[in-house]
Amino acid sequence: MKQDAPLGVFDSGLGGLTVVRALREILPDENIVYLGDTARVPYGTKGPATVIKYALSCARHLVARDVKALVIACNTVSAVAPERLRIELDVPVLGVVEPGAQAAVEATRSGRVGVLATAGTIASGAYPRAVAQLSTRTEVVGQAAPLLVPLAEEGWVEGDVPRQIVRRYIEPLAMAEVDVVVLGCTHYPLLRAVIDQQVRAMIGEHVTVVDSARATGSQVREFLHSRNLARPRGAGGGLVGLLVTDMPHRFREVASRFLGGDVGEVEQVDL
Repeated sequence: MKQDAPLGVFDSGLGGLTVVRALREILPDENIVYLGDTARVPYGTKGPATVIKYALSCARHLVARDVKALVIACNTVSAVAPERLRIELDVPVLGVVEPGAQAAVEATRSGRVGVLATAGTIASGAYPRAVAQLSTRTEVVGQAAPLLVPLAEEGWVEGDVPRQIVRRYIEPLAMAEVDVVVLGCTHYPLLRAVIDQQVRAMIGEHVTVVDSARATGSQVREFLHSRNLARPRGAGGGLVGLLVTDMPHRFREVASRFLGGDVGEVEQVDL
């Protein structure tokens, strides 16, 4: 694997662009190939076997493009598929669950951590397992928040509708008196403003909201440097290639708004 090879990043749709944004800020010289499986979004409501099958098809496509590492920009896939991908593919595979769990353990003072995630991620128990490996004194309170994914996909990120929905999901975490809330789905940072507002209003100003996408970007940086795979600083690069399995024109509009500026063409691929 060469330093100049791109990073491969994939997700079920546009949510993984939060990971791409973090990677661009933290690793500005790295080239990235992003695949959004927009034909089969969302993954969070599907069973583990189906998620693994979809993840393998996405990962194999990116490996065929000679990426130097795979970043799973999807908590649902990170909860059930990383080990299968590592067995099947001859490239390093990094997920978003472990970085988010580590950031939560470091931030909590009360030992009670709340996780907002898709139904699939909550059912998998991935966050409690990841946290338990880091701290036996930290309790995880999971809350499925499935409606946040379509809200993010449709661009409904402000106003009464998302506010009322977020409030409903935060209520059980407030009752549990958590002092950290993990955004356990890469779509959720698109709703960060309304989530922050409701967390402060319902739990308190002391609560830390952990963005697992940002935590993942930091871990990818550490990994690349430890393996001597990082592009040299100031080497240029920073290019992002966007691939989708459906609706490339709509995706381009969203990606352009989200990443800032023109993102160029979005290529549609058949998996």
